[in-house]
Amino acid sequence: MKSGIHPDYHPVVFQDASTGKTFLTRSTATSSRTIEWEDGNSYPLLVVDITADSHPFWTGTQRLVDTAGRVEKFNRRYGKRER
Repeated sequence: MKSGIHPDYHPVVFQDASTGKTFLTRSTATSSRTIEWEDGNSYPLLVVDITADSHPFWTGTQRLVDTAGRVEKFNRRYGKRER
């Protein structure tokens, strides 16, 4: 690789905002917040909204959406327009 043209790729800790689960990986993202990891080293901490720990698809809590009910709700709210 050419030197000086690639972003810094370093260890980073990601934390799920809803479950609090943390995991260490590598990323180009940076943060001013840090956390001390299990190995005793301090790493940048990035808090994210959704990870595999809280995503509905991976947790099995995915809900089916009633599309017919949504159409009826839309029609009740806005009514059918006549042309």
